[in-house]
Amino acid sequence: MARMRAVRLHLPTRKLSVEEVERPAPGPGQVLIKVEAAGVCLSDVHLIDGSLTPLYLPGESVTLGHEVAGTVAELGEDAGAWQVGDRVVLQAGEKRDGITWTRGVDYDGGWAEYALARKDTLIRLPESIPFEQGSIIPDAVSTPWGAITTTGQVRPAEPVGVWGVGGLGAHGVQLLRAIGANPVIAVDPSPAARERALAFGADLVLDSADPELAARIGAATAGAGLAAAFDFAGVPAVREQAMTVLGAHGRLVLVGLTDQPLTVADSVRFSYLQQQILGHYGSEESAVPQLISLAAGGRLDFSRSVSEVLPLERAAEAVERLHTKQGNPIRLILKP
Repeated sequence: MARMRAVRLHLPTRKLSVEEVERPAPGPGQVLIKVEAAGVCLSDVHLIDGSLTPLYLPGESVTLGHEVAGTVAELGEDAGAWQVGDRVVLQAGEKRDGITWTRGVDYDGGWAEYALARKDTLIRLPESIPFEQGSIIPDAVSTPWGAITTTGQVRPAEPVGVWGVGGLGAHGVQLLRAIGANPVIAVDPSPAARERALAFGADLVLDSADPELAARIGAATAGAGLAAAFDFAGVPAVREQAMTVLGAHGRLVLVGLTDQPLTVADSVRFSYLQQQILGHYGSEESAVPQLISLAAGGRLDFSRSVSEVLPLERAAEAVERLHTKQGNPIRLILKP
């Protein structure tokens, strides 16, 4: 049997290790992908630290990695129009009996030399987009895209705020500018993150500790407040602050994950202004092909998003660097 290297997480102990495992073989309707790039996400950090647990994983161990790009290496029966050598991006999950299973969480992902994928979860990657940039689209880009266009339903010229300019928030800023939101206001306690927000297209950046934050947002929106605010940090204090600067019919979209409660400090104001709190997770299947098309057409540029490329053997280091924000990375990429 052919073997391969894979980064495996043992759930009972939360131990991460690089192991030699059996290389999977594609079954009917499946394709084997030679992985060229796989992103490291905060969700991977949460799986390792125990704050996130798979819902449907049948065993005790899983190969991590839900942001994956590569080339078709082998075809199973009924693999459709795919051919060996095709450049592809893998959707971050797949539907099974009406339930979405997440790659690298509920079944083996792409922190490995090879990964299995169902034929309908592949999207063709043009030659103009490097594997490293393509790999992050299925979450780091598609999740904020879904939050902005589907859940938040942001329209051109609406004033919006982004709290937390990390891997998701930086792309949130870029995407909001691309669809015509105005102004785009980014809030983050880190000076480096605020500089990044400006580079990605924010019109105004603010420190969350600024006592004049509400006044500055009021001035930037001509007193109207924000039409939509996006929490990419998953911090209760962030959510409470964002709610204070929402305008009439304003939407607070919760993208960052936390198990802490959310408090509405002024529920009378919240109801009077007919505001909304909206939960968001992932994106629709159409998001990844849309974003690939926009990038291929020159409307979006993800070249600044890849902070460093590391070998599989340094996966634990990549996780730690993301967790501690060492070097202020947007996305670290693993390359087998």
